Amino acid sequence: MLPWEEGYWLVRFLLQRGLAAIYLCAFLVAATQFRPLAGENGLFSLRSYAERASVTDGPSLFQFFPSDRAVALAAWAGVGLSLVALLAGPYFLPPDLAVPASMGLWFLLWGLCQSFVNAGGLFYGYGWESMLLETGFLAVFLGAGPTGPPVLIVWLFSWLLFRNMFGAGLIKMRGDRCWRDLTAMDFHYETQPMPNPGSWFAHHLSERFHRLEVVGNHVVELAVPFLYFAPEPYASVAGVLTVGFQGWLMLTGNFSWLNALTIVQAIAVTSDRTLAAVLPVSAPAAAPAPLYLQVLAAGVTLLVLALSYYPVTNMLSPNQRMNAGFDPFHIVNTYGAFGSITKERYGLVVEGTNQEHPEEGDWAAYSFKGHPDDPSKRPRQWAPYHLRLDWQLWFAAMRPRPGRRQQWVFTLLERLLDGDSSVEGLLADVPFDDGPEKVRVLRYRYRFTTPEERAESGDWWVRERVGAYVPATSNPGPGPFGGELR
Repeated sequence: MLPWEEGYWLVRFLLQRGLAAIYLCAFLVAATQFRPLAGENGLFSLRSYAERASVTDGPSLFQFFPSDRAVALAAWAGVGLSLVALLAGPYFLPPDLAVPASMGLWFLLWGLCQSFVNAGGLFYGYGWESMLLETGFLAVFLGAGPTGPPVLIVWLFSWLLFRNMFGAGLIKMRGDRCWRDLTAMDFHYETQPMPNPGSWFAHHLSERFHRLEVVGNHVVELAVPFLYFAPEPYASVAGVLTVGFQGWLMLTGNFSWLNALTIVQAIAVTSDRTLAAVLPVSAPAAAPAPLYLQVLAAGVTLLVLALSYYPVTNMLSPNQRMNAGFDPFHIVNTYGAFGSITKERYGLVVEGTNQEHPEEGDWAAYSFKGHPDDPSKRPRQWAPYHLRLDWQLWFAAMRPRPGRRQQWVFTLLERLLDGDSSVEGLLADVPFDDGPEKVRVLRYRYRFTTPEERAESGDWWVRERVGAYVPATSNPGPGPFGGELR
């Protein structure tokens, strides 16, 4: 059957529930991490953001209410609305109210999420933020109740999934040579931002398997996406391949909700008939979407097609940009990941001491939740939850010294010296009750242990100290190395 002849009521049901679960995760992250990272006294100041921000740069409630109280209210409101969308939705309402209630619910979720993404600065500068906003915008127009979703909106989900996958494939082929000579996976599991428990085992698979992985990556990202628009059963086969590919990435790494969100998008390339054949459910005979929703869907389709010009131009350009937005509302974006692969892993270890003239044995290390530090600590599974500070530590460690984009490191050290409980709450272990007298940041080169080394020592990592990222100081202060450094 051709795509326009299929039914999508069950597709919509699963897609909305999956998206609601991801929204729930995103708002829980905001509720627990936004204030110490980008709140009033965060590593990035919310009030400074409000002073310089413009609505045309990207709308946010926090331009008008730059307070931690507003942040908490918005985050927990998002949690509550996500739970409504996940568990109940508007299905308890009469049919004539279900669609407008659904549109209002999803619009509020999208608007609240937009507020955090646009105000979060560096800590919200990831591709899955804009992808969640784009997916959430389309969800506003899916409808609800006994009527089916507009087919045009379902197709727009397929178009989003295509740009997500195909853009990632193109940037890899244009980027690092290791994707073309099939050696990328020799390094990826060890050097990715935040390995999980499966990463060590995946890293030690055979070289032949790693070559097949890269070939499979190219097939799934460069060839399979064209089947998203094919008739059944080819579109569903493409969806299954995409889901399997994303599932492997979830088993071997922590990429926030990127993989889960892509799986949710892949639901849209299937149909009720296909889902009913493999799931213990059956889709009801849905009536057509209300006329006003179909008219809105047509308008949204024209808007998305018009806004797709720059993302598509970028995607086809030899100078393709990765994870870029071209409108302030993040309605249509361009995507791509791992255009280059780091060949060596560097990590930062933050230490403190209460000694005025410390020796090496006087320093105690802070422990992070996901960022590798202690070689004996097993990598943990966090995704789809997103540890924003830990991710930025991975980026920061790429440089031997803090640069312009890493000035937040000095603010982090100031907060640790002050014993700031909100910032300490982002860490796994804090060795000081009231803050140390001095802090420093050391830079190490890390690699996974071999199976023989792990059998002997029990460690997951081997590390080698390569320098001081920030030398010992009791006053980080402003500027490249702040005030007092010893």
